[in-house]
Amino acid sequence: MIASTRSASIRIIGFGMGPQHVTPEAADALRSCDYVVAAAKSADDPLLAVRRQVCEEYGVELVAVPDPERDRDPASTTATAGYDQAVREWHAARVAAYRDVLEQRGGTAGFLVWGDPSLYDSTIRIVEQLGFDFDVIPGISAPQLLAARHRIVLHEVGRPVHVTTARRLREDIATGQTNLVVMLGSAPDLEGLEDWQVWYGANLGAPGEQLLSGRLGELGEASLRVAREHARAIDGWVMDLYLLRGPR
Repeated sequence: MIASTRSASIRIIGFGMGPQHVTPEAADALRSCDYVVAAAKSADDPLLAVRRQVCEEYGVELVAVPDPERDRDPASTTATAGYDQAVREWHAARVAAYRDVLEQRGGTAGFLVWGDPSLYDSTIRIVEQLGFDFDVIPGISAPQLLAARHRIVLHEVGRPVHVTTARRLREDIATGQTNLVVMLGSAPDLEGLEDWQVWYGANLGAPGEQLLSGRLGELGEASLRVAREHARAIDGWVMDLYLLRGPR
């Protein structure tokens, strides 16, 4: 049998951290979709389960696509060039997997993005390579939630905030950055930052939400690790971030 190729359009929808953060605009966009395409990292992927919950709330079918393996060998991903190449190859494999679904099904497909599509997410880059028409609906981002939970402003008066990743934290501090929102946390190196202030959040908006704030030297890195694992134990997954601010 010859595979059919159908016309498709795509809606990239930011949904915050779960159904409670779906905006009216995002809800309308979801209802306009024939189905939602989502990567499945495993048979019991907990992040897929959250997307499924969102889809069920709005009566949209979720089509799970097995996520291609990504090269996470430290030898090939520690250096920036190696990391970038591994991500490019992973994205290319995702493009091929998603194209198969879209060409078979056609119609309007939704892609649900954790937080907001503009910030440390590659869905837009991947969808651009698919060659279908698409639009983007914003969502509530993790830095917004972090600031709200801690009742803070992310920057001081007249000063900037630098958004980065744990991978790049040391490099950014070395360039003089002293007010940083750090995403994609994992295991950052915070040695020597004992006098810095931290506002930490894990799994914001989820049952396992964890919040910590204070001077790093008093809290200790161990406290952040414990909070992170506590969130994982409750929700089955963990996404954390924090604001770091140097002493004045």
